[in-house]
Amino acid sequence: MIAARKYDFRKVTVGDLPMLLEWQAQSHVREWWDSDEPYDEEEISDPRVSRWIVLVDGRPFAFMQDYSVHGWEEHHFAHLPKGARGIDQYIGDPKMIGVGHGTAFISARMNILFDGGAPVIATDPHPDNERAIAVYRKLGFEPSGQPKETQWGRILPMLATR
Repeated sequence: MIAARKYDFRKVTVGDLPMLLEWQAQSHVREWWDSDEPYDEEEISDPRVSRWIVLVDGRPFAFMQDYSVHGWEEHHFAHLPKGARGIDQYIGDPKMIGVGHGTAFISARMNILFDGGAPVIATDPHPDNERAIAVYRKLGFEPSGQPKETQWGRILPMLATR
C-alpha cells in the first residue's frame, strides 16, 4: 500500500491529448474504456463534464472525469437529485496499478465533489470489472439496481453519499 499522498487534479488541455491516447492504448485501460474514441478540443470543453489529469508528487498518472448526470436526455442517473455528479476514471501508468492510488485519488475527488455540494455521486462500472467494483465498495458505493444496458454500454449502477 502507499503512504498518505496528496493528489492534484489539473484540467485536461489539448496538450494532454497525446498522453491520453498513449494511456488509452494500454491493455489494462482498453479492457474497460472506450479507447477507440479519443477526445478532441470540443469534447474537452464540454461544460457538462469536468475532465482531469490526476497527479501525485507532480507526476501525471491517471485520468478522471466528473459530470452532471442531468446533462444528457435519458441518462441512467437522471433520476438523482439536482447537483448529483457521475465519475469515471482510469490509471494510465501501469506501474501505478494495484498499490492503492485508485482508491486514494477517487476518495480525494469525492471529497471535493461532496464539499462542492454534490448530494450523491454515481458511477457505472461494467458488471464484470471486479477490481473497480471492489474499489468503489471500499469508498462507500453500493449498487443501486441490477446491471443493465445503456447507450454507453453495460453497467452496474452504483451510488455513494457522504
